[in-house]
Amino acid sequence: MPIEETITAILRVAVPWLLFSFALWKLFGKLGRLKRWLAWIPGLRYVALGDVADMDQEGWFCGIMDLFFVLSGILSGLPKPALTGDRVSTALSLIFVILYVFLFVYRIRLILRLIELFGLSKWWLLLWFVIDWLPPLLWGLGKKYQPQREIELHDVWEAGTAPAAIPSAAHTARKAYPGLSVELRERTVRDFGKKRYLLKDIDLDIPNGSLVLLLGGSGAGKTTFVNAVIGYEKADATILLNGSNVYEDYDSVKYRIGFVPQKNLVRGNDTVVRTISDAAELRMPASTSGWERRKKVTEVMDQLGLTAGSGGLVSKKSGGQLRRISIAMELVTDPELFVLDEPDSGLDGVMARELFSRLREIADEGKIVIAITHTPDRVIDLFDKVIVLAKDSGRVGRLAFYGSPSEARSFFGRDTMEGIVMSVNREEEGGEGLADEFIERYARLAAAQEAVS
Repeated sequence: MPIEETITAILRVAVPWLLFSFALWKLFGKLGRLKRWLAWIPGLRYVALGDVADMDQEGWFCGIMDLFFVLSGILSGLPKPALTGDRVSTALSLIFVILYVFLFVYRIRLILRLIELFGLSKWWLLLWFVIDWLPPLLWGLGKKYQPQREIELHDVWEAGTAPAAIPSAAHTARKAYPGLSVELRERTVRDFGKKRYLLKDIDLDIPNGSLVLLLGGSGAGKTTFVNAVIGYEKADATILLNGSNVYEDYDSVKYRIGFVPQKNLVRGNDTVVRTISDAAELRMPASTSGWERRKKVTEVMDQLGLTAGSGGLVSKKSGGQLRRISIAMELVTDPELFVLDEPDSGLDGVMARELFSRLREIADEGKIVIAITHTPDRVIDLFDKVIVLAKDSGRVGRLAFYGSPSEARSFFGRDTMEGIVMSVNREEEGGEGLADEFIERYARLAAAQEAVS
């Protein structure tokens, strides 16, 4: 073969491989893949891809076949004995075709999972098979393409592989419980074959009409817990909302759950009323009449103090007003469970107090409101319940307490919620390192209460 043809053949294979490897390297960074260098290794890159997509089986199958294709390409380029060359080529071709069929099926499943993670249209699947390096490159480089799940990279890195040996209280989920029933056995992720525990043994029942504080230090698993409860990231758990299984009936239950993230996801060039009206049109059932939608928008705006100035641009509103607009966008669906991640972030004491007073009113309507805040003591009197999560000595998020604020102060022997957090934080984080002690003590307390009931 002439040298020019050889170089051309090599480039034809090498350039797409380099582009695909670079694309996966960028994609792994966005997906929180710790060992990004795996993107450059045939076979292992698919294993890593399946790992971050929580599809281990698909990743391993695609990895094995990817490695086979590389090896078959090398073997096909080697000189073969005259008598066996045709037979070897025929056998390799047949094996190649058979494996490609399997690879095609598993690749479709893996790619569809990635498309789902980024919240994109399934039409991307066609582009992936035409130019396999282009979709991951666009997703990896484009700022507008962001994975929809929110496990913090730091939490994954810190998560332990062996939970502390602390007994857990038995929990019997009540099918007709009038509120939120959580039986979270474990929430794990895979870190290149290693099983890491983010959460373990969290059992509690929250009655309707409750305003609940979710408390815990950095990395204790608050966001992971919230994502598991609302069905955003499934755990090994049974989550019941007023008798409905959140995981099994997610397509219908998700409309009964509202979630307000820490960042305000609103368009600044729309008016307040238009923003909330658009949210109502998108999220309320299609059978809802225009009159009913407008009525609900008006009610929510009145409830959150947004009626005055509703014709003004969102971009001109203060931080407190922006948070109330974000809340209104979720509240128009009249959710039974309402979860807010740091709704008072960036607000002063007066504005935070006003905001949580509004949330108290929402809970008093019979809804369950769960809020994460880093400054709980300024509004703690408004809460009914406190959930305290803590990392055990194995670096696994566990339930250290669930009860009223006054019961929490008595249980931990601390006067403030911030003092409670410090008591369970590790010593290297400036805490007292008493997490295991309180986790075990609460497990015994919960077991005793369960036995009485």
